[in-house]
Amino acid sequence: MKILSFNPGHDGAFAYLDDGHLVASIEAEKHSRYRHSTLSIPDVFSALAELKEVPDVLCRGGWWPSEGYLSEHRFQAGYHGVSNSDIIVGSQRLLGKAVRYFSSSHERSHLLCAFGMSNLPKGTPCYALLWEGVIGSFYKIDAALNLIKLADVMPEPGHRYALLYGLGDPTFDKSVAEFSRFSDAGKLMALASFSKRRKPSDDEEKIIEFLMQDCLHLKPKECETLRHYRHYNVGLDDQEFRNFAGIVSDKIFDRFYQYAKSNMKERIPLLISGGCGLNCDWNTKWREADLFSEVFVPPVANDSGSAIGTAIDAQFHFTGNPKINWNVYSGLEFIASDTFDSSLFDEYETNFTMIAEMLANNLIIGWVNGKYEIGPRALGNRSILASPFEEKTRERLNQIKQREQFRPIAPVCLEEDAERWFGCHGPSPFMLYTQLVSTDALAAVTHVNRTARIQTVSSVTNSPLYKLLMAFKALTGYGILCNTSLNFKGRGFINNITDLSAYTIDRNLDGFVIEGRGYMLKSSKNYQAYLNKTNLVAGSGAVTD
Repeated sequence: MKILSFNPGHDGAFAYLDDGHLVASIEAEKHSRYRHSTLSIPDVFSALAELKEVPDVLCRGGWWPSEGYLSEHRFQAGYHGVSNSDIIVGSQRLLGKAVRYFSSSHERSHLLCAFGMSNLPKGTPCYALLWEGVIGSFYKIDAALNLIKLADVMPEPGHRYALLYGLGDPTFDKSVAEFSRFSDAGKLMALASFSKRRKPSDDEEKIIEFLMQDCLHLKPKECETLRHYRHYNVGLDDQEFRNFAGIVSDKIFDRFYQYAKSNMKERIPLLISGGCGLNCDWNTKWREADLFSEVFVPPVANDSGSAIGTAIDAQFHFTGNPKINWNVYSGLEFIASDTFDSSLFDEYETNFTMIAEMLANNLIIGWVNGKYEIGPRALGNRSILASPFEEKTRERLNQIKQREQFRPIAPVCLEEDAERWFGCHGPSPFMLYTQLVSTDALAAVTHVNRTARIQTVSSVTNSPLYKLLMAFKALTGYGILCNTSLNFKGRGFINNITDLSAYTIDRNLDGFVIEGRGYMLKSSKNYQAYLNKTNLVAGSGAVTD
């Protein structure tokens, strides 16, 4: 069965399944579009380009009702609902063919995405945690794949988490904002790592009470009632505010942990979905909690996986199969045929040793290979790579990214070396957990609390990146590199050579590599210094590995 699914709204995406195989996940924010974008007409044509024939099923994910589309309410499931009665089934014509139509709730899309992408066989009972900007609930999924809500533990956990960052940020106009900023949750995760105490003051207890009050929509403008407290607009460099960030993060996690400890006794697997599933510290705590037999978080835990989840839901409804085969590199191919000013670059046919030498000499390089990663984390196909050893590398990367200097840079590591350097006892391919760094040599990827958000790579998961890491290890002794996403600030991954060349020039990258072909920026001082100390002739060819 061929299924085309779409989530048109926030974090818009298409997903295409062919007989249980994820052929493509096309996310609206990719191609340098704004983060969290809705679907556009070009996205429709990108999705159609992936189809070899008209699909059997067209799916639409659930979302909030819109007054402008009242006539469509009977065709679109809503945001909430987990029972089979919340599913809408019908028929529709697509490209001249009669196809089945399917819609189910946004809530179901998260849960089915996590189950369908997990390694749990059909019929495996498990628990699920869905926590995001709106929903904060635990569920049980039984052997028949009935979704049973156990408890609404806390509404809007992601929103409350992000709201704390806005509380301390004097640049955020809280007096008019209806909702927290989408980018603030990730920033607070970085700030919380700076916390050096765990006990709140009396005033902080009052702020915690405000942030965790039992209400459905806590608006930032209500923070005006807190303006007489110290942390209001104090600034993000304030150590006491950073201490408090860690305290609040722990309080939110503990609300869910205490429910799970008291009520979820079966010691079966836990699936985690929703935007809070991107919080690596919280994921690590769940894995270490010893409450569940295993923990699984999909790389598209946020709404970027909603279209996949709805497609899985439809597949289960029509065929009885809730499982899919998938690869994290299921986006679109890079567009290298667009125009750019090649006179500004020296071009090479590279090999892995040559690129490893450049990285070892502190050049910072954009790295493009194959299809882009699904989800928000760069996993080695749309990445910026750099040497992991020096603090100044992290500083330069944050300057390139136009980010705050308190933001950490993640390491990508050979899977076989992950235990030695990070105490990581198994694969961690999606950058969803934190590990303690066991050496002082990796300053660029070691956060202030000595943790790192690690990605492991094997010859199977990403062969080109694995070979590059092996070449870097042969030169330096470490099969580790800095890995951060290749994107303009506030936008999704770069996916064409025009944007990539402009980014390289504007943000002072030293060059970029696309499928083994290198383009080094002639005006880069680091690149010119590298030429001066090596025998490499600018623009010369090199045999590829």
